[in-house]
Amino acid sequence: MMVLLDKICSLDYYFGQMNLPDSSIVLERQLLLQLGDRLKRLRKAQGLGTVEMAKRASISRTTLSSVESGDPGPALGTYLRVMSVLGISGELALLAGDALQPGPPGTAAARSRCARPVVQVTVSIDDTRHQVQDLQSLALHEEAIRLARSDPDLVIRAQNTLNRWLASGNSRSMGLWQEWQEILRDTKWRKVLGRTRRAQELRQASPLTAVLPAQVRESVLDQVRQLRKGVVLGGPETHVPT
Repeated sequence: MMVLLDKICSLDYYFGQMNLPDSSIVLERQLLLQLGDRLKRLRKAQGLGTVEMAKRASISRTTLSSVESGDPGPALGTYLRVMSVLGISGELALLAGDALQPGPPGTAAARSRCARPVVQVTVSIDDTRHQVQDLQSLALHEEAIRLARSDPDLVIRAQNTLNRWLASGNSRSMGLWQEWQEILRDTKWRKVLGRTRRAQELRQASPLTAVLPAQVRESVLDQVRQLRKGVVLGGPETHVPT
């Protein structure tokens, strides 16, 4: 019981002290990707297929796929429903509470004198599984699309770049470029933000990143480099290696 209380104290202070860098889209994206991967592993470990899982969580299979892909699109409530079905909603409850309440007088919880621990977690990325390239590409496109939504000129420049590529003649990427014509025309951004093989191929043939401002590109690449070294979360502030 005392071991459990110590763990609870540690989790309470850990979640209370964890801070993210003021601006780290790459770190935030990696955390969501890891959460999606974990939820998918738990579902499979519990022998649940996607149809049954979606039914229990009262969501569509498409939405479940987005959650398991770490997509920031689904609402927090959707993630919570999936976590509840998998039996881990208590972890989110720890995040939602300001602090753990002391136990009733006379109980083991009330007698506990656990010291305030300093808990740190290092978030990094595995170079051996092509995660770096995938995460970098995904983060660059999320930033490009965010800018495109507020600056239509970026879309026009991407279309002009794409037209030059198409006019260059035969290419193995011709089919992808033609699909990009539709994406840019109809702003079907979600087609390129997934973790499917097709989405990855579309990002590799993207005209969007070609017109991304240099300072935005360098910011994303710098965040990826930091994540490869490991970003330490916990304590009074987050430590990002230099």
